[in-house]
Amino acid sequence: MLTIHRHPDDTVAPEAPEVAEVGAVAAPTVWSSDAPSEFPDEATGPREFEEKIIHINRVAKVVKGGRRFGFTALVCVGDKHGNVGLGYGKANEVAGAIKKGVDQARKNLKKVPIRDGARTIPHQIEASFGAADVLIKPAKDGTGVIAGGPMRAILEIAGYHNVVAKSMGTKNQINVAKATMKALQSLKDPAAYMAARKRTPENYA
Repeated sequence: MLTIHRHPDDTVAPEAPEVAEVGAVAAPTVWSSDAPSEFPDEATGPREFEEKIIHINRVAKVVKGGRRFGFTALVCVGDKHGNVGLGYGKANEVAGAIKKGVDQARKNLKKVPIRDGARTIPHQIEASFGAADVLIKPAKDGTGVIAGGPMRAILEIAGYHNVVAKSMGTKNQINVAKATMKALQSLKDPAAYMAARKRTPENYA
């Protein structure tokens, strides 16, 4: 049996816990291929997913003895290759809220179409959720992601490089984020659209 003798001065100080900041990008996490079967690219093996914190809010519940405070976290998760999910978590601590949000985002992963070359959306799209209205337009190569708030976080982590987006209506970040996800899920992939109708590009020339 191997015995390791440690000098009393060789104690290792514990690392200080990291505090998440709003808008921060967590270290890439390798997830196993447990995503829904509708993602064919996940069948080839694990892919690195990134987690981005959109918004952290402190909430309070009034009880008989006073107030009970908690935290909520709005988080988006994606692999920058067309897979993106949105999650919302609530807990007594910030770390717990973020973890719940990430777990929910993993369960809500959706596949969105990305046009090759310019890495943009296939066509212009509008969507609404509650009082939030969003407008997303395709852009040529070199434009970048022109968007703000939750829209920018979701578009970047989904893998879009050139897109112009505008949020109209309410500024509620949860509704804006859900409207953005609704818009991306409403996009139609031209190749799949023509294949379903047994058409070719020449039919639309």
